[in-house]
Amino acid sequence: MEARAVARFVRVPPRKARWVIDLIRGREVTAALAAVRFTPKQAARIIEKVLKSALANAQHNHGVRDPDRLYVKTAFVDQGPVLKRSRPRAMGRATPIHKRMSHITIVLDERPSPGE
Repeated sequence: MEARAVARFVRVPPRKARWVIDLIRGREVTAALAAVRFTPKQAARIIEKVLKSALANAQHNHGVRDPDRLYVKTAFVDQGPVLKRSRPRAMGRATPIHKRMSHITIVLDERPSPGE
């Protein structure tokens, strides 16, 4: 059983989102939610939503009864498209501004119980 959730075209640079994703990779779901909830980053709010969505998918689509057995199996951030803008500079020149987007993927899996 692998429950996944994907948020695409999120207006957060991948480098900044990866900093938060690295905090939750491999953790239990409850610990990951607590870590994200108290992380003061913009990407943390979005990653919290994706994590809750993956948890809901596990319960609804895969019939997971005990969410305490779930852990973050894989979590990664891919680069999405880049919005290209320009900013006026001195002497009539322009400097490019790149507004990056991310695709955030979180996969949950169930740890086997000690009796199995």
